[in-house]
Amino acid sequence: MMPEPSTTGSGPRVVLVHGAMDRASGFARCLRHLRDLEVVRYDRRGYGRSLAAGPAPLDGHVGDLLAVLDGRPATVVGHSFGGLIALAAAVRCPRLVASVGAYEPPVPWAPWWPGRRGGTSDVDPGDAAERFLRRAIGDRAWERLPAGVRAARRAEGPAMLAELRDLVAAPAFDPAAVRQPALLGHGGDVDGHHARAVVELAGAMPNAAVTVLEGADHGVHLSEPAAFAAFVRRALDLGYHG
Repeated sequence: MMPEPSTTGSGPRVVLVHGAMDRASGFARCLRHLRDLEVVRYDRRGYGRSLAAGPAPLDGHVGDLLAVLDGRPATVVGHSFGGLIALAAAVRCPRLVASVGAYEPPVPWAPWWPGRRGGTSDVDPGDAAERFLRRAIGDRAWERLPAGVRAARRAEGPAMLAELRDLVAAPAFDPAAVRQPALLGHGGDVDGHHARAVVELAGAMPNAAVTVLEGADHGVHLSEPAAFAAFVRRALDLGYHG
C-alpha cells in the first residue's frame, strides 16, 4: 500500500513524478518557485515511504500515477524515468493528462543507449544502488551519509533494477500516441545520449516541443530548482494554450 501523496499550494494542478533512485523529496527545492500552483508529489513504489510496496514494472507505475490523479485532470511532469511514466500515462488515460513534461527520459530499449547490453541479472541490487548514487553525488558525499541513510538508499536498488529490466526489452509506449501538448527537455551539461533521446522521442510525437536548459545537468531539480520550476510552468502553460 502506497502512502498518501503530498500536496502543497493551490491553483492549477501539477503532479511531479520522480526518477530512479530518487524520491518525492527530491523536488522540495522547486516548491518555493511553484507556490501559486497545486503541486502533488509521491514516492513511487520501491522508494522512500513506498519502499514496502516493492518494485513494479512501468505499467504498474502508470497505474499508480493515475490513482494519484484520482479522476482530476492535471499537468504531469516527470524527471528521468518519471518522464516515461508521465508520457505513458498520457497515452493510457488522455482525459486525465492535460499536458505532459518529461526531462531527460531514458530510452534503454534503443540499440544505441549506453550500457543496455551489460545485463542486470547478476547484479546485487544494493551495490547497483550505491554505484548509481556515488556517480550522482560523489564518493565523498556518499561516505559522509549516516549508515542508516546509506542502508535505506541501498534498499531501493531492487526498484531501480526492475525498472531497467522492464524497459530494455521493449519501448515504454508509442510516442505517436501522445496527443497532448508535450514538452521534452534536456540540459546543456549532459552526455549526448540524453539529448538524442529527447530529440528522437519528441520527433515521433505529434504535438511536442523541445527545450534545452543551458548549464543544467541530469539532476536539474536539485542543482537548478528555479530552472526546473520554469520547465514545469512551461509544460503547464501548454495545457492551457497548446
